[in-house]
Amino acid sequence: MRVPLGWLRDYVDIDLTPEQLAERLTLLGMEVKGLERWGADWQHVVVGRLLTVERHPRADRLSLTTVDVGAGAPLSIVCGATNIAPGQHVPVALPGAVLPGGRRIERVEKMGVVSNGMLCSGDELALTSDADGILILPGETQVGRELADLFGDIVLDVDVKPNRGDVLSLLGLAREVSAATGAPVRPPVIELSEHGAPTADRLAVDVLEPELCPRFVGRLVTSVTVGASPDLVQMRLRAAGQRPISNVVDASNYVMLELGKPIHTFDAAAIHDGRIIVRRALAGERLETLDHVVRDLDEETLLIADPVGPSAIAGIMGGASSEVSGQTRDVIVESAIFEPVSIRRTGQRYALRSEASLRFEKGQEFRNARIGADRTAQLLASWAGGSVAPGRVDTHPEEPERSRVAFRPARVGRLLGAAIPASEQRLLLARVGIETAEAPPGTRVVVSVEPHPLVVDPWAASETEAALDGPSAPAAPEVFVALVPTWRRDLHIEADVAEEVARVRGYERTPGSLPDTPMPEFRPSPLQVRDRVRRVLAGAGLSEVVTHALVSPGDVERFRASPDPAGVVDGEADAGGEPIIVTNPLSSQHSMLRQRLLGSLLEVVRSNIRQGREDVAVFEIGKGYGRVQDRPHEWWRLGFALTGAAAPRAWNRPLVMFDLDDGKGILEILCHEAGLESVSFEPLLGTTRPSAASDGDQATFHPGRSALATARVAGLHAVGLRGRIGEVHPRLLDELEIRADRVVLCELSLRGLTRGQLAPVRAAPVPRVPAVERDLAIVVADDVPAAAIAARIRDEAGDLLRSVRLFDVYPMPGGGRSLAYRVVLQAPDRTLTDEEIDGLIAGVVAGLERLGGRLRT
Repeated sequence: MRVPLGWLRDYVDIDLTPEQLAERLTLLGMEVKGLERWGADWQHVVVGRLLTVERHPRADRLSLTTVDVGAGAPLSIVCGATNIAPGQHVPVALPGAVLPGGRRIERVEKMGVVSNGMLCSGDELALTSDADGILILPGETQVGRELADLFGDIVLDVDVKPNRGDVLSLLGLAREVSAATGAPVRPPVIELSEHGAPTADRLAVDVLEPELCPRFVGRLVTSVTVGASPDLVQMRLRAAGQRPISNVVDASNYVMLELGKPIHTFDAAAIHDGRIIVRRALAGERLETLDHVVRDLDEETLLIADPVGPSAIAGIMGGASSEVSGQTRDVIVESAIFEPVSIRRTGQRYALRSEASLRFEKGQEFRNARIGADRTAQLLASWAGGSVAPGRVDTHPEEPERSRVAFRPARVGRLLGAAIPASEQRLLLARVGIETAEAPPGTRVVVSVEPHPLVVDPWAASETEAALDGPSAPAAPEVFVALVPTWRRDLHIEADVAEEVARVRGYERTPGSLPDTPMPEFRPSPLQVRDRVRRVLAGAGLSEVVTHALVSPGDVERFRASPDPAGVVDGEADAGGEPIIVTNPLSSQHSMLRQRLLGSLLEVVRSNIRQGREDVAVFEIGKGYGRVQDRPHEWWRLGFALTGAAAPRAWNRPLVMFDLDDGKGILEILCHEAGLESVSFEPLLGTTRPSAASDGDQATFHPGRSALATARVAGLHAVGLRGRIGEVHPRLLDELEIRADRVVLCELSLRGLTRGQLAPVRAAPVPRVPAVERDLAIVVADDVPAAAIAARIRDEAGDLLRSVRLFDVYPMPGGGRSLAYRVVLQAPDRTLTDEEIDGLIAGVVAGLERLGGRLRT
């Protein structure tokens, strides 16, 4: 809000410099964002007195003037205005002067006569809106004075916070200055001289929506003469950022800036039958607003109408049909209270925001409806020569009393961290117009209102202490009641009073102190597993992506989630549920919440390939969403996608493309870092494990190049990792228009991904006895999975087995394949003998023979 200090001084005395005042207001919570010296662009513009005004010898429409500028010889200046006469005081732009807008004045020749400067109009100086004639200054204005010294001003740019709508006015800010300096506030004196028939005889108001318009005050001013406002008024409005229009419109804007009460004036002749109706818009109604735009009205829009049709959008903008013009003789003054949320929504609906709607949105003081109407009528009578009709039309003349907020000075001190006596608190509150009185016994203190009301009874607590402590119990509690001024709509609870005490006393005077409560114990981060996964995958060369959780219906249908029939990972939520549909989506492509990460990852792959990046290795940690029994259900998953070259392309090395083994290797790294046992893989599709694959898996993964990955927690029987990995089905690649030969895709559930900590690292002592390695080459049928062979080796070897690793696969000429494993055996307390080793290997081979395998020789 722009605040001219010259105007502000009408309501409060200011002895501080502008900079000091800005600092004090900022410390009060009224941040001053800047200081502007209004009129600083009037360079070398002085007050002159016209000595002579004669006809130009060579031009009928020009005058040749002689002007005394207070120093040196009188200047000869050519002027085209017709409202000048000898003896008048006028602004003179001397040669070399610069006017607003950067216009430079030089000594020039006009029709054979040299003009030594220019006589200025109010519009040329941005002082008034009159561009037709020269600005005539008061006769007592000192000749030769710089115009900036006479009419310039300091303008504060004040950032008013949303909860302080009462400060969006000169009078409201004057109250803040009074709180900072102690100077008394001088509200404008409103005295009306009423004549003629009562207002109620010519004006009627029907409010059909009282919840949206709690109060409507109307006044009638007759016999007005529409014209320009006084020059001082126009200067003030321009300094405050308002464009002067006419004396009638300027009066409403003046009151809005002065009192913070938006006012609207109607041409009374345009209001049919003298009847105003406050109602919602009807279907199909249209209104041409003051900006001459015809608007289709929504049925939720509150209107100011007459029996024929709408006249204005309430609280936003008037209508062109009832606009005050040069032919207007009688004026209806509207001063109403509108529901803030309704005004805000209406402004957003029509993309219309104004100074008036801004003030309505922050709430209005109820009695300002009456005061604003009276003040506007007073100004119309003074500026436009109008006659104020007796009385007013008021739909709610009963004005509410001041609200009462109980507070405890002791608790105010505790909240502020400073021992402030109750007497000092009461004096501080009095500086912002808050009277205080001792609270009667039984007064309850409102501690909070939202989200749950909390009210305490200080006397009940005191009685309890007296019963427990006997004579040593403290005296009755000290409680006061604050009588909140009607213009303060932001004070409701005890903490609000404490804030006022701190604000007026000065935030800078509140001592700083460190908390003396014991610090909470260390709590490990619940995201340790998630962070470790990110570091591991980034170290493996993958890039993390974050994709939209809102996807298209086709994506949800293609990648539906279903509960895992084999069970869930320990501590993680199972997938499943009906898809969740967005009620008001931005587009059809973002109308449902995804259930799996697969579709999002494939979209990333497709986008990169379309941009010419064929080598893609990305991962995402994200959520899936479903609805179970009308309640939302979420689960965390890890997914990654690989395609293109597995290593940077170079001319001096062979090209290695991503395949399923690369994806399986990533899972092995994850298991190692997460403290899980070695991951095992089983066919996902086919006859081996038909219950592990859903219909979506069969359409997503390659039937012969996909697997179900499972890993258990080391030392426990709980499942720590379970997921699906495989190459994407070629048919799905064609359907999604992904131009890649092979895409490896994986989605899995990992223990601790939702929230969990990593298992502590425990260092094992270096063994004192050597380990023994044996290589076993086992010939099995092609449909026997390698994981089954490794599991059988672990079962048969027992506690002496330290590790088993597959290091070679060789196809046998007669059918089947040879799987070569390296087995490491070790006892903790002794060196194994050859007999023990041979017996253990023989047991392992016998177990493998029962699985259908044989030792290759």
